[in-house]
Amino acid sequence: MKKIDKERVLLGIAAPVLALVAAFVITALVLLATGKEPFGAFGTMFDYGFKSDSQVEIINKATTYYIAGIAVAVGFRMNLFNIGVEGQYRLGAFFAAAVGGAVSLPGFLQIPLIIVVAMTVGAMWAGIAGVLKTSRGVSEVIATIMLNAIALSIVGYLLKDGRLGHLDTAGTSVSTTPLPSSGHLFNFDMGEDIGQIYGFVVLAVIIGVGYWFVLGRTRFGFDLRSVGLSESAATASGVSVKRMVVTSMLISGGLAGLTGLPLLLNDTHAYGADLFPAGIGFTGISVALLGRNNPVGVALAALLWGFLERGSGRLEFEGYDKEIVGVMQGVIVLSVVIAYEVVRRYGLKRQQQKVGEELAAQARTKKEVTA
Repeated sequence: MKKIDKERVLLGIAAPVLALVAAFVITALVLLATGKEPFGAFGTMFDYGFKSDSQVEIINKATTYYIAGIAVAVGFRMNLFNIGVEGQYRLGAFFAAAVGGAVSLPGFLQIPLIIVVAMTVGAMWAGIAGVLKTSRGVSEVIATIMLNAIALSIVGYLLKDGRLGHLDTAGTSVSTTPLPSSGHLFNFDMGEDIGQIYGFVVLAVIIGVGYWFVLGRTRFGFDLRSVGLSESAATASGVSVKRMVVTSMLISGGLAGLTGLPLLLNDTHAYGADLFPAGIGFTGISVALLGRNNPVGVALAALLWGFLERGSGRLEFEGYDKEIVGVMQGVIVLSVVIAYEVVRRYGLKRQQQKVGEELAAQARTKKEVTA
């Protein structure tokens, strides 16, 4: 039994390791093809990425990517593809900022209010896709993609001066009313020349622990995973598949709504189109894939993504094209999908071999006893 568990662990580690090795090899070949020296680029990224101020920036980026990755992972565990994390994250952050800027409560009420608003908006927006899938058979992929576009349009419409947005003093950008000081979350000050780590990282850890506990240690988590493995088997055991689909989308959307809060509560304290980067929701998909929907794996993948993005800024100063990091990220996602399939097939083959060996051993034993 211990041997089987050990092999499963090794196979689980093998896929992301193979993907990373393949990504670095292919990126090195691309650099060589463009006449650039690959080891210099990698050395620059590693040297810059391991500086103290870079590590703070990487952790802050990884915090948002981790929450987005967990939001996607909830759907993945049920074979649901929540492509709408981007729209859910932006809607959640926008309305949380608008509500938070409109009221002024003590900190122990103000921050929970902002969190509840963000989660509620994100959950309701994702729930639309869940209801469409269960009631009309609409693919959640198509529904969430379209909901992304609608969400961005809603935010763009409301974020206007005279609506829920306000021009800054320079008259160059529009944002929501700034949060009062009671809506500012604490930071971990690492030093004047290093920076501050977002206090929301603590909540991100709690989210990860909660995700692990609910999916791995509760009846609801078992039902969710069983639906993902076999809907017919889950239905036969008394699980309502439609209810699980809607519930999973609500949970996924609620977590997606939290994705923008590290920036809102710890940094910008207001929502503006130029303050919240695009693509975080789609990064969450890559992070969840690379981390195999495991809370620890997703955390490592989020840190890797933050490290690559931090290193890309330095490459420009060294004469390299920063887009090479985008190539590396794309290759990692492609490689990890291929690597997981290769490892899965190898594991299945090994399992079949073991079953064959056990049956052969039983046959020999039976023959010896009969003789």
